[in-house]
Order: sequence, then structure tokens, then C-alpha cells
Amino acid sequence: MKDDATGNFRNTSAAELWSPLAHFVVVEARFGQWASQRPTRRLLYEFLRFGIKQAWACLFGGIMIALVLATHLYYPPNAPLARYDFLFLAGLGVQALLLLLRFESLQEALVIFLFHVVGTLMELFKTAHGSWVYPEPALFHLGGVPLFSGFMYSCVGSYMMRAWELFDFRFLRHPPLWSVGVLAIAIYANFFLHHYMMDMRFALFAASALLFSHTMIYYRIHHNWRRMPLLLAAFLAAFFIWIAENLATFSHVWLYPNQLAEWRPVGIGKLGSWFLLQIISYALVALVRRPALPDEAPLLNSQARHRNRLSFRADKQSSTS
Repeated sequence: MKDDATGNFRNTSAAELWSPLAHFVVVEARFGQWASQRPTRRLLYEFLRFGIKQAWACLFGGIMIALVLATHLYYPPNAPLARYDFLFLAGLGVQALLLLLRFESLQEALVIFLFHVVGTLMELFKTAHGSWVYPEPALFHLGGVPLFSGFMYSCVGSYMMRAWELFDFRFLRHPPLWSVGVLAIAIYANFFLHHYMMDMRFALFAASALLFSHTMIYYRIHHNWRRMPLLLAAFLAAFFIWIAENLATFSHVWLYPNQLAEWRPVGIGKLGSWFLLQIISYALVALVRRPALPDEAPLLNSQARHRNRLSFRADKQSSTS
């Protein structure tokens, strides 16, 4: 993990900075040492560790989806506070709690707020043109858009910021940031302009494929780099957002025109829209995080933490014997 002031790697992990998790890091180090003794164990251990890191990165998004589903099933229909307003206030409360408990940094919160603004502007335009509707009343709203809707975009920004930190993202053959920014602006503009002129999404798909065709994303699960094409990572993220969107529309948080009479799954074609939104999201986060080449520093730092935890366990055992 980098020190915010110096930019140098320090010998602590995100788990050690939060006291309830710090109690488990030594136990986890012992488990990792045991798993590393055989290839099959190591593979299963990394798979489990990857899933836990992904779940940790999805913390804010997971909480919001859980609230959306819970309010659909259990929120009183005649409550004085409208469901959408409850979700908005709950989203603010969750953000405040994550900051207070140091689950989230101030930098992450600022980027998430930017996602909220960018998403709300798109929502205002899209709902005005009938792309989708919010069928329930709200006190906290702009036009026909309840303010909680921006949190749906914030979930994407939160995930990307946290995943970048947890997996120590590095990149090989990354395009210049200015070109990524230009592509993101073109994609964002097309979400608006295609209502008045030809939809350029296929050209934008081609531009995305051309720009990132050779870009590899390196990520650290434990003590080694793993890698995958950045385009594949964006598609996989888009796929899981599409699943979340199906859960959200099932709970009637928002509805597409073909879902008004009876709910049906969101068409697979929406994957393309979410893929393009991933490019915009990536551009916003990359401008803050600044992509770097893979190097040995995160691996050496991870190994040093592992040795320190094991030595701490050994010292503790010797002192009690």
C-alpha cells in the first residue's frame, strides 16, 4: 500500500489499517504458508483470496444492491418517507460510515461524488427522453430523477477505485491518458447525441478495441503478478453490472419501457452500453490513479508483510511457552 504523502510503499496492508481485520492477518499468513506448499492448495488459496478481494472491492455496491432488494421486499408502502428518499439517505449514511471507519479514503469519496454527478446528468437526459422511468415518488429529486440514482453510478466508481488499490493494478502497453480521455468524452457524448443523429456505438466499440487491443492489466492476488487483457476485464465488469441491473429492475427501482406492464430480464444488448460506460469509468479513475508499469515493489512489499506476520506469530508463541 502506498503512503499518501511520499508515494513510497509501506509495510502495511489495507486489512491492517482496520483493527477488526488486523486480528486475522497473522492467521491468514499461516494459512497462506500452508497453502503454498502444494500447487493445488496454492491455486485454491489464490482463488479464495481473489474472491474475498473482489467482495471487498464491491462493498459499497453490494450494500446498495442489498438495500434496493430489501426495500422492494420489506419497505412499508405507506411509510412517511418514500422508498427512494430512504435509499438516498441510506446511501449518504453508508458513505459517511465507510469514511468514518476508514473503509474508504477521502480521495475515493471525491471520485465517487464525481461519478454521482456524471451519472445524474445522464439520468436527467435519458429519463426526459423516455429511455427508462422511475415509477415511485421522491422528495429528493431533480426533474424525474430521484437523487439516489447517482449512487448506482457511484457503485461503479467505488469498485474501480478499491479494486485498483487491493490488486495493485499495473499496465503493460497502456495507451496515452489523453487518448483514453478523448475516447471517454466521445462515448459520453454519444449517450446524448444518438437521440438526434446516428448512433456511433459500433465505431466506439472499434475505437476501444483499437486503443486497448494490446493493453494488459497486471493484478496481484498474493505474491505474484497475474494478468489479463484490459478489454476482457472491462467486459467482465460490464457483465456483472448487467446482472446487478437485472436485480435493480426486478425490484422496480427503475424500469425500461418494455418492463412497465410486466417485468422481464434486461436485454443482453445492454451489455454494450455497460461496456462503454466501463471505458468512461476507467478513464475517470485512471486520471486519478495514473497507470504505471508492473514492477517488483508490490510483490516485495507483500512478501515482507508475510514474513513479518509469521515472525510475529513465532515471537508470540515463544513468549508464551
